[in-house]
Formats: sequence, C-alpha cells, structure tokens
Amino acid sequence: MMGKKRKRIIGNIIWSKKGYPKDTEEENRESGLGQASIYHALVIIFLEFFAWGLLTSPIISVLHDTFPKHTFLFNGLIQGVKGLLSFLSAPLIGALSDVWGRKAFLLLTVGFTCAPIPLMRLSPWWYFAMLSISGVFSVTFSVVFAYVADVTSEEERSSAYGLVSATFAASLVTSPAIGAFLQEHYSENMVIWLAASIAILDILFILVAVPESLPEKLRPASWGSQISWEKADPFGALKKVGQDLLILLLCVTVFLSYLPEAGEYSSIFVYLRLVMDFSREEVASYIAVVGVLSVLAQTLILALLMKYIGHKQTIMFGLVFEIIQLTCFGFASQHWIIWLAGTMAAMSSIAYPSISSFVSAHASPDQQGVAQGVVTGIRGLCNGLGPALYGFIFYLFHVDLNEDKMDNPTPKVTENTSHLSLHDSFQSIVPGPPFAFGAVLVIMALLVAAFMPESPHVSVAKKQKTVTSAPFELKEEGGGGKIHEIEPLISDTDVEL
Repeated sequence: MMGKKRKRIIGNIIWSKKGYPKDTEEENRESGLGQASIYHALVIIFLEFFAWGLLTSPIISVLHDTFPKHTFLFNGLIQGVKGLLSFLSAPLIGALSDVWGRKAFLLLTVGFTCAPIPLMRLSPWWYFAMLSISGVFSVTFSVVFAYVADVTSEEERSSAYGLVSATFAASLVTSPAIGAFLQEHYSENMVIWLAASIAILDILFILVAVPESLPEKLRPASWGSQISWEKADPFGALKKVGQDLLILLLCVTVFLSYLPEAGEYSSIFVYLRLVMDFSREEVASYIAVVGVLSVLAQTLILALLMKYIGHKQTIMFGLVFEIIQLTCFGFASQHWIIWLAGTMAAMSSIAYPSISSFVSAHASPDQQGVAQGVVTGIRGLCNGLGPALYGFIFYLFHVDLNEDKMDNPTPKVTENTSHLSLHDSFQSIVPGPPFAFGAVLVIMALLVAAFMPESPHVSVAKKQKTVTSAPFELKEEGGGGKIHEIEPLISDTDVEL
C-alpha cells in the first residue's frame, strides 16, 4: 500500500497541473505540446547533462593535449572564469525569466551551455574560450527550478526539486561509462559528435515540445517595466528577493557547503585512481553505485524527510552527512572507508534541493526566477572557486595528481621510518587535505543553517505582524490643537476626527 501511495504522489508531481485559467492553458499549448509539467523539465535536465557526461573522458584528453604542462592550473582558470560569469549573470537571467517567460531562457541557457561541445574537436582553443564565456548563460538549473515552481504547488515542490536533482544524478550515472566505452571501441570523435547531437536534440525539444509555464497574469504589462540594475546585481538581488536574513543565510549555507562539493567533483575520480589506488573498473562501479543511491535519496528519502521534519531539519540532515562524507575522504586509508563515504555522499545530495525548495517557498510567485537565480549564481561561483581551492591545497601539501605517474611510475627510495618528515607523517594521517578542509567549511554551513527559521513563511508573518502592530500614531486636530492617540486596532468609524 505504501509503495502504491508513493507512486501515486510521484505521478501527481510529474503530471502536476496547477489549474491555470483556460485562456492561459490555451496560450501555453500553442507554445508546446500539452500543458506545462515537471516532465518537460526532467527531459531538459537529463539530455543536457547526459551530453556533458559522455564527454568526461574526452575532456580530460583534450585538456592534457592542449595544456600538457599545466593541465590542472588551466582547468582551474577556465572553470573559475565560467563560475564567476555564472554568479554575475544568474540573478539577471532569473529576473528576466520572471518577466518574459521561462521557455525563451531555457533555449538560451541550454543552447549556450552546449555550444562549446562541437568546438572540442574543431578547435580546442576556441572550445576553452567558448566554455569560459558560456558561463554567462550556464544557469539552466535556475530557470528549470523556476519552471518547476510554476507548475507545482508548494506542498509538492520539495519532492519535485528532488526529482530534478535525481534526474541530474541519473544522467551522470551511466553517461561517463558509456562515453568511455564508445571512445575505447570506436573513437573520441564519435563520442564528441554523439554528445553534440544529444545537445541539439535537447534544444529542439525545448523549441517544439516545451510549453510556457509562466502565467500571463504574472507578467508585467510592458516588457522591461520591472527590470532594474538592482536585479542585475547579484548582491542587490539578495536584498530584492527577501528583505530579511533568510535568503542571506541560505546563500551563505549554499556557498560554504557547495564550495567543497564542487572541488570534490573536479578531483575525486583522479584522487581515487592516483591516491587510493582504485582501478578504472572500481571507479566506474563507484560512480554507478553512488549515482543510484543519490537518485533514491533525492526521491524517496527527501520526500519523507520534508513531510515529517520540514525544510530546515532536512537541510541540516543533508549537511551532517556531507560532513561525515568529507571527513571520510580526508582521513581514509582503506577502500571500505571510501565506499562508506560514497554512501554518505548520496545522503548528503538532498541538501541542495531542500535549499532550493526553501527559497522557492519563501519567494513570491513572480520572483521565482530571480530567487533561484541567486542560488544558482552562488553555485556557479563555487563551481569556479572549488576546483581552484582544491588544486591549491593539493599543491600546498604536495599531493601529486598527475596521471602521467600511473604510466611511468618512479621507484621510491626506501627510507628509515624514524626519519619521516613532518609532511610525510601528516600525509599518512590525512591523505586528502582538501576534503578535510571542506568538512570544516560544511561545519560552518551547519552552524549558519541552525539560525534559519523553521518555516519559510515565518519572516513574512513577522513582517506583516510588524505592520499591523505599529505604535500609536499621534494626530493633531486642526482647530484646538488637541492630540489624539489613534490605535491601529480601532476602525476608522470609531476614531473621532
């Protein structure tokens, strides 16, 4: 019975219809196939990241061939520029989607995000230049989450965001292995052109099949009437979305928790191969298992947690598991600890969809785009800073992540253990210093999250209460100069003027 009920809930979310007026429904049908639903968002996310997942192995090859001496340095610089541009542009793109609709910006973000793919084979230098510049529009998640907010009720939204994040994880479970298989048995060119074809299919799907989700009644009368430089400014957008500390606390939590996660994504596979001595088959199995567990965590477990413990506790639940995961990676010396860390990583994946749901519940319907844009922009910034931070810490502690040493291992000179240096002793205890440092950052994020209100509507309620319970107003009569105290709870008919 419980399984049937859960399937029914998930089905209702996927085919959710919020009951727009008939004229809005007819207008939306003209722009796509059927009525807007979360199904359209899931297909968009899956195709985009499946295409990029296929390129996991070719990207490493192209990076090494183009920058043979400074591979990780240039990778960090490219990702840093891309992340900074995403941070600066995400709030503006979100705000524009609140005015002009979601579909146009889905086309824009997916198109520019996937534009560098064919250049990978045509011209590597142009590929990396385009990859950096594409950060201006590489904010698909903010528009997709706003799209989902348009077509779901507040009660369904957390589960819907979990489905989107789970679809993202599912697209990355199989695509790297498929790309590596095709590259080994066919050619690298074949993988690149297949990824480009899937990206084009995604764009065509948006153009032909995706209906507009933003109701006409939520758009301003004239284009650009509600767009200001305050919304274009990522820091001004923080103030615009919410006039209290909730959005700021959520953004700080995202920054402190996603910064180590972004650095982990950029180095974990190489770290497992070179430091933990995983074989290629073990790494592929590890990706698959963690991906499947993440899908389960972001669908079933996330829905249950949001139902029974609420937004704040679910966020903190995910952060606690992220701390355990990063600690395991930082201090692990055996393979079973790494597998335990992978399980913890799957559980920690519920943190981001929980935060996005909290932000969405706090923002008004006509500000979903800019609200999600702020959070996505911070994620983009972390995607740029995280790899650079991890690369710097690896360099600082002399942890060699150069894959050439796997092909040409240098014999180690045996030394007396009594003469081990302080650095060697530290590395034997903490083989992954960046992960240990990341755990400290997430502990700080957990402390920040502890100050959040229990409900996203608490700050709004307090604001309304402040307005209705304003202090007495002193009003002076024109003739006698007599002063009356007009209480806000007294109706106008009871006040003698």
